[in-house]
Amino acid sequence: MAERPAGTTRPDAPGRAGATEPRLRDRVAVVTGAGRGIGKEIALGLAREGASVVAASRTPAEIEATIAEIAAGGGQALAFRADIARAADVKALVGAALDRFGQIDILVNNAGTFGPIGPLLTNDSEAWVRTVMVNLVGTVLCTQAVLVGMVQRRQGKIINLSGGGAASPRPNFTAYAASKAAIVRFTESVAKEVAAYNVRVNAMAPGPVFTRLTESIIRTGPAAGAEALREAYRQRSGDNASLAEAVALAVFLASDESGCLSGRFISAVWDDWRAIPSQLDRITSSDLYTLRRVVPTAEGLHQ
Repeated sequence: MAERPAGTTRPDAPGRAGATEPRLRDRVAVVTGAGRGIGKEIALGLAREGASVVAASRTPAEIEATIAEIAAGGGQALAFRADIARAADVKALVGAALDRFGQIDILVNNAGTFGPIGPLLTNDSEAWVRTVMVNLVGTVLCTQAVLVGMVQRRQGKIINLSGGGAASPRPNFTAYAASKAAIVRFTESVAKEVAAYNVRVNAMAPGPVFTRLTESIIRTGPAAGAEALREAYRQRSGDNASLAEAVALAVFLASDESGCLSGRFISAVWDDWRAIPSQLDRITSSDLYTLRRVVPTAEGLHQ
């Protein structure tokens, strides 16, 4: 394992330009898959809001670059190489974060992979299982590891990255879709388990962000399916505006602004999540922003 602290936060360092008080001051965040793409941008966004960040990835050079950017902005960060599908790596990651910062307030389970692309009949079974190990089991292992301290301290925010395939079928991406849907149900279930300890667990869909994963769809070609290819090309030619929304949603869910919101699946692009604070009572007493089976009414059966 390779780890290295970077930078020092000034007591008066602002989290945002023009902000008087960073929303995550004195918080410590662990972000997996923080070497590139959405994970890196979330790590930078949390740091801008005052959080000390532990950036985890299997690629040391990438997370070193992430923490260098955080240090350049006056923040504190730690790079740690870890394969989050391995329990021993996760244990070491959490131990390093606690040794360096003394606590973990926020966990962002971002690390993930598309896995085999194409019809299930043609998928490599080992690659399929590996996808579930990274996307789902990695999320479970990291969550379990940080919950010990969060429950003891009676506070914490956990954000699980879900998205494409969780709320609707995604043919030719069965491993990815199954794991991402499972993450949402895992989120809902754990949220209820730890609600009494003031630990909030939510899932988020970042939206159509062009990343290295999206590039892999284009490289795969027709096996990805015509719809997936069209969307990938559209994302590549777009302005990637949804990336900023994804970072903003992650900061919202990590901060006190999201209040008691827990066990929900929120889209950075399609949901009016900025209005959530004013609707918390309505949301928490309903099935809004959850995955539920739609049961037909008696009238509907005859339509």
